[in-house]
Amino acid sequence: EVQLVESGGGLVQPGGSLRLSCVASGFTFSSYAMSWVRQAPGKGLEWVSAINSIGGSTSSIDSVKGRFTISRDNAKNTLYLQMNSLKPEDTAVYYCAKFTSSGWGRGMDYWGRGTLVTVSS
Repeated sequence: EVQLVESGGGLVQPGGSLRLSCVASGFTFSSYAMSWVRQAPGKGLEWVSAINSIGGSTSSIDSVKGRFTISRDNAKNTLYLQMNSLKPEDTAVYYCAKFTSSGWGRGMDYWGRGTLVTVSS
């Protein structure tokens, strides 16, 4: 059974930092691209960042470039999202998601339950 379990969310002041983690199990983690997707209160899903299976290529939305860094440790079956210079508009539930291939050219087929990030003073 595929499982994706996120952690690391919480309340942080504007300008602060958080690191999200996603521990994967039930599949060969190193064979698949992974992604972070978020949903702000009252809004739809927004793709944030993706990384290919070996971690050699990443992509992110413009609003987080220079502030968020996606990474992975295939030996630990873990995906990370380092978030710096957080803004109130980053407040959302952050989900870890698995792509159906080693790259992100195709869709995502499994999602975690999410971790809440609240940026507020």
